[in-house]
Amino acid sequence: MPSLFALLRVCCCLLVCWFLSSVTAEAGLLTDRLATFPAWHDKPITQPAEGDLTYPDWFTGTWTMTSTLVDLAAPLAPAIVTPGFDSNRQYLNQAIACPVRFVVSNALPTSRMLALLPLKGLVKSPVIADRAFNGFNLAKAYLGDSVLAVNVDPHSPNRQSTLLQGGRQLISVVTARAVETPDPDRFLTTELFQQVFRGVPNPYLNQVETTTAYHRLTSEQPAIVADQVTAIYLSPQDPQYFKAGDRPVALYRYRLKFVRKAKV
Repeated sequence: MPSLFALLRVCCCLLVCWFLSSVTAEAGLLTDRLATFPAWHDKPITQPAEGDLTYPDWFTGTWTMTSTLVDLAAPLAPAIVTPGFDSNRQYLNQAIACPVRFVVSNALPTSRMLALLPLKGLVKSPVIADRAFNGFNLAKAYLGDSVLAVNVDPHSPNRQSTLLQGGRQLISVVTARAVETPDPDRFLTTELFQQVFRGVPNPYLNQVETTTAYHRLTSEQPAIVADQVTAIYLSPQDPQYFKAGDRPVALYRYRLKFVRKAKV
């Protein structure tokens, strides 16, 4: 059976959402948040998620992405330690690589007011992640042949499900987000999502935050690098929820590298 850590990683890296409804974080908040790792005491400032997250134009294309766990922390230990936290140390400094791609969307704004405007030719088409492609490849990289499919809800880009052998299913729903663009070569985003692992005797439910700072390199390989932190929060159903509050119970820090794949 795949570990919950690996299943968590499948949903944390490339969940996505739409430019007209993304909230821009106050300048420096996400940068400061990453700088204070692992001293996180609450959740980031966000707004409810609607639509799809747009990336800068320099993400467009197909890449080999390498994700490496470089640090982890249990801020409330020994009082609260999530199941499997200690065993997750085996993933430290283990590079996991898979292909990912970002594409130009043909979607139109869904806002009632904006839908009345003659937008064609005035608004650039947004760049978004190919969620099904990316999610499936990342899942396969971690879990191998136990992964059957990764599906994105056609009615909501914020809802993704990973189907596994044995009737198991990981469902992840983005609930809130924020973005920050300090300069043309840097892009930061944070997302909060609910996830539930079904098809096991005791379905596992929690809330997850993924905060990522991307940096474009102008003339080097990899072309994009990123600092990413995944934070795990207890769900209200957890007996220790009120003891933890909005403080994370587990933190995982990654280094991401993106190398553009040659066209064939």
